[in-house]
Amino acid sequence: MNTEKQTGTGGTRPLADAGGRGLLASLERASMRVPFRVKLAIVWLLIFTMLGILFSAVRFDVPWMHEHFQFIFLGLPVTVMISAVAITLAMVLALLGALGRLSKNPVAYGMTGFYTSFFRGTPLIVQMFLWYSGLGQIGANLIASGHEWGRILILDAIPAGILALSVNYGAYMTEIFRAGIQSVGHGQFEAAEALGMTYPQKMRRIVLPQAIRVIIPPTGNEFIAMLKDSALVSFLGATVSQLEIFRRAQLAGRRDFRSLEALVVAAIIYWALTTVFQYFQTHLERRMSKGYVREQVGVIPH
Repeated sequence: MNTEKQTGTGGTRPLADAGGRGLLASLERASMRVPFRVKLAIVWLLIFTMLGILFSAVRFDVPWMHEHFQFIFLGLPVTVMISAVAITLAMVLALLGALGRLSKNPVAYGMTGFYTSFFRGTPLIVQMFLWYSGLGQIGANLIASGHEWGRILILDAIPAGILALSVNYGAYMTEIFRAGIQSVGHGQFEAAEALGMTYPQKMRRIVLPQAIRVIIPPTGNEFIAMLKDSALVSFLGATVSQLEIFRRAQLAGRRDFRSLEALVVAAIIYWALTTVFQYFQTHLERRMSKGYVREQVGVIPH
């Protein structure tokens, strides 16, 4: 069988290559007729099929996972509470840090510079133990010296974890808030000054309402990351009523020698939790972007 075809330049071209290109073109045309959402669903279906095969190969103790799911899931309110309080404090610290970084006052600039440098340059788990054990030791020394007010420095695991998370994330979010404030045009500042506004009035009425549109998306990402980092609080120890998702999974898995099953259950809960918050974050971003995104005019929808 002749597998080559004479070309106009005197050379030959394999017919198999031409047939292969034709097959690829046909597949591309067929793929274009399939909606994107259908192709996306197929990809997800294949992924979950592979995960199901791996799940079956490992031979997890599914009845145990089903039995202890509720115990691990009961740590969800503690996880959300820790993250919600910590992100609120972090936003306050980030705003103060951003204003300090933009200030021409050397004291404010120097203090915020040290704050962001230290807490971004040291591990979060180390900071947690500094707040929990370090402050506790200082408080105990003060009490031994006759200073009873040192008791306020002795923190439980949950307050110490919240403080560590808020201070650490506040340092990272300082740059987010600084970038958001700087995204506001300089003319806005000049117009506010021309109207005789004070600095607090200018920030509250003019700058921050416009900067919040830039600040919210990365802040939402930080909150989602904090939901997962809240698991580090478990290393400080806590009472049974204060156990979050990861610590509950640890206790249940170690007791019955089902650590892998317990961690899989915890991972599924964390994944579902972050997916829910990502959904709300997406809708919040769309709402905040109204009035800033130009719609295309004259485009006929397909």
